[in-house]
Amino acid sequence: MDVVGKIVFYEDKNFQGHSFECSSDCPELITHFRRCNSVQVESGAWVLYERPNYLGYQYVLTQGEYPDYQHWMGYNDSVRSCRLIRNTSSVFKIRVYERPDFSGQMLESTEDLRDLADYWHRHEVHSAQVLDGAWVFHELSNFHGRQYLLEKGKYRRFTEWAAMNPKVGSFRCAV
Repeated sequence: MDVVGKIVFYEDKNFQGHSFECSSDCPELITHFRRCNSVQVESGAWVLYERPNYLGYQYVLTQGEYPDYQHWMGYNDSVRSCRLIRNTSSVFKIRVYERPDFSGQMLESTEDLRDLADYWHRHEVHSAQVLDGAWVFHELSNFHGRQYLLEKGKYRRFTEWAAMNPKVGSFRCAV
């Protein structure tokens, strides 16, 4: 079954200015708009990237309205590529490990964790297995800081989810 999604980008805050409607993955958005200051996600869950070809900072947005880039925890108004998250489900299950290659202490979760330190002895995750659904890792607690999307699969090292370090302060289901 294909996932249906629709997102609308606006150059100005509060859904003003030039807009671009998108319903599929787009590796290069610069031809459609120069900057992005507000977004409406009409359906689906999306990951926006700061740079073309799905690179740079990631921002995971679910259905709703984002009147300025700070509402999606953006660092600036640069959105250069986007894609629809396809591994959404009603069941979520993840395992995180303290060392690479799924070794060391393991924590399994089926729900959002606002502060990983409440359940885990450190703020580092070196490998992970997404068993069901899609998840978003945040560098800081309370779902703040850099975001990383992890879809169903195995991640032997933190670099495989595009992180520059293993710091994870919180994580949530991507729905």
